[in-house]
Amino acid sequence: MNFDFSDDAKALGEQAKKLFADKAGTAPARKAMASGAPDFDAGLWAEIANLGWTAARVPEAHGGLGMSAEESCQLAEAAGAALAVVPLVSTLLATEALLIAGTEAQQAKYFPGIADGSLIAVPAWNEPGAVTPATVATTASGHTLTGSKAPVPDLPGAHLAIVAAAGPDGPSLWIVDLNDALVEPVETLDLVRRHGRLTLANTPAEPLGDPAAYQAWLDRAAVILAYEAIGTASAAMDMTVEYAKTRIAFGQTIGRYQGVKHKCADMFIKIELARAHALHGVAMIGSDGAELRQAAAAARVASLDALSFTAEETVQLHGGIGFTWESDCQFYYRRARALTASLAARGWWADRLVRALELRNRAAA
Repeated sequence: MNFDFSDDAKALGEQAKKLFADKAGTAPARKAMASGAPDFDAGLWAEIANLGWTAARVPEAHGGLGMSAEESCQLAEAAGAALAVVPLVSTLLATEALLIAGTEAQQAKYFPGIADGSLIAVPAWNEPGAVTPATVATTASGHTLTGSKAPVPDLPGAHLAIVAAAGPDGPSLWIVDLNDALVEPVETLDLVRRHGRLTLANTPAEPLGDPAAYQAWLDRAAVILAYEAIGTASAAMDMTVEYAKTRIAFGQTIGRYQGVKHKCADMFIKIELARAHALHGVAMIGSDGAELRQAAAAARVASLDALSFTAEETVQLHGGIGFTWESDCQFYYRRARALTASLAARGWWADRLVRALELRNRAAA
């Protein structure tokens, strides 16, 4: 089995890296942090929409390009590396939910706007306090939702939310028009990406599939978010390696010291291990493989391990300046903390991986 990306996906990834190299990165991130602007970079978002990235996974019948999950993952990795202040990853996750669970009428209603970038849809999963995908506090009654979601990445400026809510048969996904809900900006440790609080009080909502579809979406979301985390971790590692090659201490570059070399090597190994798991996840999405659940959970766990380790060591290896406000290390550390909490904690995904492996082993016995 070939676990590499297709040539088309690689080309799209290179295109994304090139645009983000010109229009995103740490300098625009610092500007966004300082400005406190309430939502995303509208100019960059328009360019992204014109390039068709928002249409990548949307079926051709609804104005999209009908690409595979590989393209979504390449875009997520590029956005993660660039710290881009646009709701691209959230849009990719919402698109995946509509692909899995949307009715033909729902897809016809929402996909054209998502494809041309005029309709911004974001998933709303996080809730105040410690919750898991199995213990969602937001409740569904009839066609209304009640509860609160926060922090929700990219919520300010969005038009539609894909909300996880508990019903009589378990948690599932719902579509909420944000004109019907209360949206407030909230500040998180990540001062670059915009977050918000969504308050629902008997708010009208459309059901989006059943509890099984919600579980299937979690698997796909885990793979896409793994690539976002890998992108952020890779950018932090690159910055650290470059610093180690140029910073002089005691008459030589610090990269010549074994302690620094080993830390950089450990970053690389953890990132490549995460990349291998994530590649397995993409392959399982593309083939609708039976191993998707375990591959997605493994990708989520490995990518969070790689991102947390790399972000923390980036600060340490930059020495005293790594702890300062002026250092760019903070962007990767802050983003790492936000991504770690973006779709259930590492422990929940580790348990999901164990359960999937136990199920596979029982089936093979």
